[in-house]
Amino acid sequence: MSDAREFDVIIYGSTGYTGRLVAEYMVQEYGVGGDAPKWAMAGRSQEKLEEVRDLIGAPAETPLVVADSDDAGSLDMMTSRTKVLLTTVGPYQLYGNEVVASCVKNGTHYVDLCGEPGWMREMIDKHQDAAEKSGAQICFSCGFDSIPFDLGVLMLQKDMQKRFDKPASRVKGRVRAMEGTFSGGTAASLTETMKAIAKNPSLVKILASSFGLTPGFEGPDQPNMVIPKHDKTIDSWVAPFVMAPINTKNVHRTNFLADFPYGEEFKYDEMVVTSAGDIGKQAAEMLAKANPFGDNPPKPGEGPTKEQRDNGFYDVLFLGETVDGDTASLCVKGDKDPGYGSTSKMIAESALCLAQDKIKHGGGVWTPGALMGKKLVKRLEAKAGLSFTVES
Repeated sequence: MSDAREFDVIIYGSTGYTGRLVAEYMVQEYGVGGDAPKWAMAGRSQEKLEEVRDLIGAPAETPLVVADSDDAGSLDMMTSRTKVLLTTVGPYQLYGNEVVASCVKNGTHYVDLCGEPGWMREMIDKHQDAAEKSGAQICFSCGFDSIPFDLGVLMLQKDMQKRFDKPASRVKGRVRAMEGTFSGGTAASLTETMKAIAKNPSLVKILASSFGLTPGFEGPDQPNMVIPKHDKTIDSWVAPFVMAPINTKNVHRTNFLADFPYGEEFKYDEMVVTSAGDIGKQAAEMLAKANPFGDNPPKPGEGPTKEQRDNGFYDVLFLGETVDGDTASLCVKGDKDPGYGSTSKMIAESALCLAQDKIKHGGGVWTPGALMGKKLVKRLEAKAGLSFTVES
C-alpha cells in the first residue's frame, strides 16, 4: 500500500451510536489537522455526518465521506482513499460483505467489531488468498470481543515463556468483575446468526467448535464452558460467559496464525466468577439460566449515557499452567464500560496501529493478537485505559 493515501483512517458508520463514540474519541485524543493522524468520518448521509460532526465538537474542516454498503462504487471510492477502513456498521453479515471485498480489492487494511464467527469464517475462506496478494490486512473483533481476551492470553504466554521457557498448555480466562452493558450490535448480531443457522445448518459445526476459525486444524477437546462449576484454582464457582464462544475462537486462531506458540495441544476457556460456597453455586446457576442481554437489550444505534459509560469497567484474570505444573497469572482491566466506552477506544487504537506502527506482517485475514500483538498492547495502555498486569 502506498503511504500517499489521503487518509490514515476512515471511520465508516460515524453517524451510528458506536461510530460516533469512535469519532468523538479521535477528536478528543488526537484532534484534526496539523500533526494529528489524517482521519475522516464516513456514512450514508452528508447531512447526518455534518450533524454528528457538530455534535461531537469536531472542527468544521473535519473531512466527511459519503458511502453506502449497497453501492460498490461508493465503497471503492472510500476504501481507495485510506490506509485503514474502520467500520462499526453491523451486523456485519448483513452489511459487511461488500465492505470487506472492497478493502481486499484495493489493498486497504480493515478493522471492525465483529462477534459473528459464522460470517468471519466465510470471509476467511473467501478472502484469505486475495488479501495476501493485495496486501490488505483484514482484522475482525477489535473491541471488547475479543481484544482484552486475545491480548490477555498473548501477554500471559509471553510472560510464561520468559519465566519458564515454555508456554502454558492450559489457560483459564476468568471475568472477575464487570460493570456495563453489551452493545445493541452484539444482540442484533446474535439474532442474525440464529437466522443464518436456519438457512445454513452447516454453520452449527463452526459455531460449536473452538476451532471454527482455524480451517484445516482441529485441536484437542476443550473445557466445558456451559455448565457452572467450582474452580479449585481460585476457590470460586464460575458460570458461563456470553462472549466465550467468539473469544475462544479468536484466541485459538491467534495461536494458529502464529504457528502455534501456545502449542498444538493448547486448551482455553472463559467463565464468569461468582463466589465460593453455596451462595456462589446458586449465583452461578442463576447466571447460567439468565438472559445475558437482559429483558430489554439496546437496539443497534442505542446505548448507555456518558455517565454510565464512564462508570463502567472490567477486570479479567488469566491463569496459566505449563505441562510441568508451573503457574502464572495476568490481569487485564479496562476503565470504561466494555460494550461502548472501552470498545470505541480499542478499535480506534487498532486502526491507528495498522496505519502508523509499521506492522511487519503481510496481507490476510488476521486477529488483533496475531497481527498487532505487543504494539497494540502498548497503544492500549498508553491511550485507551487498559492495563495488562502480571499478578503472580
